[in-house]
Amino acid sequence: MFSHKLEAVGSCSYYGICAFLIVFVGIGPAFGLQSEQEFRFEITLDPALPTQPPGRLLVVAVPGDSVQRIEPRRFVGEPGSGAVPTFGADAAELVPGGSVIVDVTSESHPLGSLTDLEAGKYWVQAVLITNTELRSTDAPGNIYSEPALVSIDPLERASVHLTLNHRIPSEELPVEGGYLRFIKIRSELLSRFHGRPIYLRAGVILPLGYDRQPGRRYPLRVRIGGFGERYTAVQGMMRPGSSFRAAWLEPSSPRMILLHLDGAGPYGDPYQVNSANNGPYGDAVTEELIPYVERVFRGIGRSSARVLDGSSTGGWVSLALQIFYPDTFNGAWASCPDSVDFRAFQLLDIYHDDNSYLDEERRERPSARSPDGAVRFTMRQELQMENVLGSEGSWTTSGRQWGAWNASYGPRGADGGPIPLWDPKTGRIDRSVTGHWEQYDLRLTLERKWDELAPKLLGKLNIWVGDNDDYYLDHAVRRLEIFLKQKPSIGSRIVYGPGRGHCWTGISDVSMMQEMNRQMLGR
Repeated sequence: MFSHKLEAVGSCSYYGICAFLIVFVGIGPAFGLQSEQEFRFEITLDPALPTQPPGRLLVVAVPGDSVQRIEPRRFVGEPGSGAVPTFGADAAELVPGGSVIVDVTSESHPLGSLTDLEAGKYWVQAVLITNTELRSTDAPGNIYSEPALVSIDPLERASVHLTLNHRIPSEELPVEGGYLRFIKIRSELLSRFHGRPIYLRAGVILPLGYDRQPGRRYPLRVRIGGFGERYTAVQGMMRPGSSFRAAWLEPSSPRMILLHLDGAGPYGDPYQVNSANNGPYGDAVTEELIPYVERVFRGIGRSSARVLDGSSTGGWVSLALQIFYPDTFNGAWASCPDSVDFRAFQLLDIYHDDNSYLDEERRERPSARSPDGAVRFTMRQELQMENVLGSEGSWTTSGRQWGAWNASYGPRGADGGPIPLWDPKTGRIDRSVTGHWEQYDLRLTLERKWDELAPKLLGKLNIWVGDNDDYYLDHAVRRLEIFLKQKPSIGSRIVYGPGRGHCWTGISDVSMMQEMNRQMLGR
């Protein structure tokens, strides 16, 4: 937690982002100097907009004097020292014409504070995040300011003004056509858990010849993308000229329905599993979404005719759904999965390490590497970015990678929010929390339930990972492999790509579908 010296203007206190706006005719609001105060930002809600609920206010500053218009909000969330400066603060309910003040005490990344911003020209923009169903800067209902090219000198005693005057439109499903269909259904399970309407979204790709054979029924391939990948990704998969489209429409390829799950939820990617914070996503997918899709699009509707695949986040999810629902699916094809053994959660051992930011020798713990092994950014750098995005300066509600893991795997606090696995500022791990995470440790789950799960997972686990994965994910896969080799074989397959990074997949689209088809025909 952190304490802001946030001054409310009008009836509001903060949820604010730092923004710097200078006055350019037709670009942004007026820029004024106030010599009696330190440098700060005053963000005002356009009087024409309705009262906004509490949220997280961000200000993003992209260095440069390009005359080409830049939308700084598109750069939110990049970690590391090369990230664009971003500032964040909490905002209480904001009335029309009301303002939020953001000053040097606000959370900032990658800088230590606002005063560390180098003097110069910037494209700047403010965003107020209020959507509670989809934790994302570009979620429907969030509001933002017009981008402005400004000159900034943080050492001057000045106020920079900008106005929140644009609202991200309400959600509309993409236009359907050809092989693509889009779904949005209310989940009774999730709505009951959250006490408000929660919807499941999905993209569907129909097989070649679907319309010409109205009596034919098809197996189901459930696909999960990388972190935060939306259901609309099927549009890119089926764009003209894509390798996936070519494989999907290859006359010799097996015919199946593809269901692409949505990687957005109240705390970011929900990881499609039951959790104390996100709610029963796993049950919602298996009991609500899949039966709906199979009913509407002529699925076979049997566990033997359902398979899973995905990469990165989707790699972990595909394995998790197969392991947690072994009687529902008939195989998982996973590439570069997120950590499958929490003794190697990237480079962190959540069970034995004391600090997430520092290793046992008190050195900064890396979080990502380049192909040559150089550290791209550290845990501290990545988590400080998430602290900026999360309410009360905590990564637990950032909607980004670590916040999403913590919400999916961790316990729920008395305040209704996720309990952090470690302190946002110091990185010190809370050992009382790790026990709750254990149920999502896939290697540990297999170990504890081996006699029950092994017969149900015969030939169903397929994993590919580069041995130089950018996020060190190969470390956990090796630990899983060691465990599996100590047990009677269940026909699992683990393949390493020498020198390959994230996200290497050692199998073609056509070959994967052929393997899936053989698996389903054999059971």
